[in-house]
Amino acid sequence: MTFREDYLHPPGRGAVFIEHEHGHPRVDESAYIAPNAVLCGDVTVGSHSRVLFGAVLTAEGGPVEVGTNCVIMEHAVLRGSRRHPVRLGDHVLVGPNAHLSGCVIDGEARIATGAMIFNGARLGIGAVVEFGALVYVNAVVPPGMTVPMGWFAGGDPVELIPPAERERIAAVMGPLDFAGTVFGVAGERGESVTSRIAERYARSLALHRYDNEVALERIAWPREQVTPGPG
Repeated sequence: MTFREDYLHPPGRGAVFIEHEHGHPRVDESAYIAPNAVLCGDVTVGSHSRVLFGAVLTAEGGPVEVGTNCVIMEHAVLRGSRRHPVRLGDHVLVGPNAHLSGCVIDGEARIATGAMIFNGARLGIGAVVEFGALVYVNAVVPPGMTVPMGWFAGGDPVELIPPAERERIAAVMGPLDFAGTVFGVAGERGESVTSRIAERYARSLALHRYDNEVALERIAWPREQVTPGPG
């Protein structure tokens, strides 16, 4: 026998839900979305997950998928792109002011305050990215590994480098092509590349002028089926 679990309030009263490029957020009724959080485009939030105050989940041409029992804390940003969706498995903690762009987190992971994970990166089950650490484009952090506070993680297999070793970090970053991976702009670093990135990104963001806010009634999934325990 099953019954529908009732929730006294909808999952996101006061939050901002936006339709972008014909996609709109979908949130399980057991989830909680804080009043000033923003979910834009093809964003999915699974059962019993929490998106806290000021967090922004935005699907810029590619989806953002959050699994079950995840916590996205204050002012975190999750950004999916056309080439690199964001996918969080179950039981993922994302700390305040963390930035996740176009990455995959397999589950049971912790992303601490101020950490950054970039496009094409992947974290295995149980990985940890500590305070202010950076996981660079296309890096693969294996299951259970910790990227220490403030350190740089790059490459596949991943290399962990302390922040003081700037030349070593630059040597790893060079071949990984940040501009091409994130913005689809090839070329060496410099003003010309920056200008092309800005122009290309500005053109893509212009699509937001056609966005529409979505009523809360359209974003909630059907209530989950719960099987009661013995007795």
